[in-house]
Amino acid sequence: MSTLLFASVATLVFCAPGYPGAAGDAQPYVQQFATATARTAGWPAGSLVAVYDPTEQGGMAKLASADAALAFVPYAFYVQHGSELHLTPIAQADVVGIGTEERWTLVAKVGVVTGPPSLAGYTILSVAGYAPEFVRHAALEAWPLPPDVKIEPTGQLLSALRRIAAGEHVVALLDQTQAAALPTLPFAAQLKAAVQSPPLPVAVVAVIGIRLPAARLRTLQAGLLKMGHTTEDADTLAQLHLQGFVAPRLPGQTAKP
Repeated sequence: MSTLLFASVATLVFCAPGYPGAAGDAQPYVQQFATATARTAGWPAGSLVAVYDPTEQGGMAKLASADAALAFVPYAFYVQHGSELHLTPIAQADVVGIGTEERWTLVAKVGVVTGPPSLAGYTILSVAGYAPEFVRHAALEAWPLPPDVKIEPTGQLLSALRRIAAGEHVVALLDQTQAAALPTLPFAAQLKAAVQSPPLPVAVVAVIGIRLPAARLRTLQAGLLKMGHTTEDADTLAQLHLQGFVAPRLPGQTAKP
């Protein structure tokens, strides 16, 4: 294989809006991941670098830069921005404690929400609230929302749940980890799961447009799929709460070789 394929440095952009972690805190871990990925893929040292941004706006700006070749993003981000950024998934994350897929749960006050029409005038609060396409057409696809429903992002989940319990016109869409913690709340008896999504991918690694030559992309995908099967990368993956990767199996799509 020609060394010209490896002449440039590719950037992997991590973006996880709404989840804890500042860019500076995460940077050493994402760069360690990039280094391990390049090694596993057989790329020269230093040919893959990583940057992290915890915001939607910042992540979009980084992904638009000319050196950005790859994205590691939650599935909600992919649904919202995948077409705009020309993202093609090459791997699906296997997350510690969750797996490769998760269900999202719409939580409301007991006895209030009985079906989609009863959400008229409500606001849906969620860590994925920055991605209304995901909320409406993936997580709540089976529940056609009234047109006046608002969808807003929040990082203050406990506050949102207290507002629900107090009877405000809000509901919360929770990821699998958040929903599992509901029974521990002192006011849990005032909350009810109204509907749950089908299993959806947790996060994906995707190539941006045609910013990587096909041969280089194939070696990278093969490297990602090998990670998690050896002890060499176990610590690197664990720092990002990952177990490894599988070929992408997205709703309505088939896995690509």
